[in-house]
Amino acid sequence: MMKYIPNTKNDLKDMLKIIGEKSTDNLISKIIPDNLRPKKGLEIGDPLSEYDLLLDVECLKKNNKKLICFNGGGVYDHYIPSAVDFLSSRSEFYTSYTPYQAEVSQGTLQYLYEFQSMISELSGLDVSNASLYDGASAVAEACSMAVNITSKNKILLSKTINPNYLDVLKTYLSNRSINVDFIHHDDGITDLNHKIQNIEDYACIAIQSPNYFGIIEDWSRWSEKINDKCLLVSISDPQSLSILKSPGDSGADIYCGEGQTLGNYMNFGGPFLGLLSSKLKYIRKMPGRLIGKTEDIEGKEGYVLTLQAREQHIRRDKANSNICTNQSLLALRASIYMSLMGHKGLSKLSKVCFDKSHYAAKEISKLSKFRLPYCNSFVKEFVVETTIDIDDLIANAVNEGISLSKLNNSENKLLIAVTEKRTRAEIDLLISFLKKQ
Repeated sequence: MMKYIPNTKNDLKDMLKIIGEKSTDNLISKIIPDNLRPKKGLEIGDPLSEYDLLLDVECLKKNNKKLICFNGGGVYDHYIPSAVDFLSSRSEFYTSYTPYQAEVSQGTLQYLYEFQSMISELSGLDVSNASLYDGASAVAEACSMAVNITSKNKILLSKTINPNYLDVLKTYLSNRSINVDFIHHDDGITDLNHKIQNIEDYACIAIQSPNYFGIIEDWSRWSEKINDKCLLVSISDPQSLSILKSPGDSGADIYCGEGQTLGNYMNFGGPFLGLLSSKLKYIRKMPGRLIGKTEDIEGKEGYVLTLQAREQHIRRDKANSNICTNQSLLALRASIYMSLMGHKGLSKLSKVCFDKSHYAAKEISKLSKFRLPYCNSFVKEFVVETTIDIDDLIANAVNEGISLSKLNNSENKLLIAVTEKRTRAEIDLLISFLKKQ
């Protein structure tokens, strides 16, 4: 037996005797069905030298097919500067743990404080936390926060919110006796003429902009309609906030979103980065970590975890959230990315995406078998309706080196995103492919 496995044969024999089992195989068979257990062991082959292993991996890589990504729906193929990868891979960042001891964690605390400051600037709100798991959990936490602030058990959600976010939100609220109502959309945007009965009974109204269809919504008009009778939760891709009116300036009380577009890769669907901001008066109801800036007894500037009594590691039974960790490494990447890009860089990037996506939409709308069902403004993604079988279309696109995705589970709609990475030649290739269908 290997030295680092603590149980000797005699130890195992004694443990099996106590629990009344004859062997470890008998014990495992009660947990894992026989039909799921390998009969001949794992066929993984003999050990390989490092060089032989590299050759094997290189052979596997040849089976991959590089696709031009036009996928949307909340995860986007943006360019990430090399400095983001290099700096975030430094061991003092990459291997560090939760900064509970402020005196030995000033570097980590400082970049998280700067991250919070940048997200607050983008959202136009007073305070941001040090990140959450992802956009879906951020939406769920924002709505839970609204419920905790108002002590009301009803929330109102737009049907144009990303369906993945809605699924997670329903799971979050399933055991909290909170009623969820929906506002349907009109031409791809939340129906502002929707008659809301007893609006003061709701904890919040949540609106996403750009919404799941890629269309820009008007938070200001919803703020006017609500008229402080309930809270307004704004959901948004932070990249778009560089050219759109911020949630804070639009009258929102809470902002939440997915931070993947800020220097983080698509990563096969995760890990991602949840963003959450709010007005200062709601700070004690905000979930997640908060980093504060202070001075020590010698007057030196320092950073600390502050208002920790809100958190699970201090008061488990009274915490604002059951989440007790966050995405600090991805928040670091976002901080580096935003520092490199700056406000002008982020704005220019969004404008490039805007121009390229509108060029693609204009050309696609000229094709006989395709049309744009919604005529409202968008930033970088849009819905395309077609008379062609969607599954066949997506499969054919892969054969042409193009990656497309359908709108949720729609049978005749695509959701196409065009980022700054897509060249004119790649966009024209997409249009040419669709034209041949």
